[in-house]
Amino acid sequence: MIFELIKQRRSVFPAQYNGKPIAKKDLKKILEAANWAPTHKKTEPWRFKVLLGESKEKLGLFLSYKYMDTEAKPKEIKTRKLMENPKKAAAVIAICMQRDPLERLPEWEEIAATAMAVQNMWLCCTELGIGSYWSSPGLIQYMGEFFDFQPGEKCLGFFYLGYYDEKLDAGIRSDIEDKTVWFD
Repeated sequence: MIFELIKQRRSVFPAQYNGKPIAKKDLKKILEAANWAPTHKKTEPWRFKVLLGESKEKLGLFLSYKYMDTEAKPKEIKTRKLMENPKKAAAVIAICMQRDPLERLPEWEEIAATAMAVQNMWLCCTELGIGSYWSSPGLIQYMGEFFDFQPGEKCLGFFYLGYYDEKLDAGIRSDIEDKTVWFD
């Protein structure tokens, strides 16, 4: 069953969402799935900031204004997309990583653990019939101006969630044998 769920996981983008709200109990279930990701030295580096209601609109405004302020030649379509995508989602979860204050392991391991937490969320969303998408725009470097981060915490992207109506395309992968070297 898990293998089929893994194969069904897809990116479902905000433009595909139908506006149906996600129950808070389902959001909590998705976050609980994230909490069971593997974590070296049990640092549990994943941190999440869940945006609902007006906070999604505030995020969109922040991102679009920050883009216009930092881009030499901002594109109108990108500005509009940055503003509208959070509003189209039923929820947006800021994916954050809290660096181990003792730095007992390399940062990449904590980033990897956070990514595994996101994969757990993605699989849980797939099982619940909720579309999701991990966006990591360059603007995440400015999220300390939007959120109050703890020392050592940083944003790795946004996880957009929403119900959708359309049938998703089947996934395509090249053969694993083309990516594998066997040793005896």
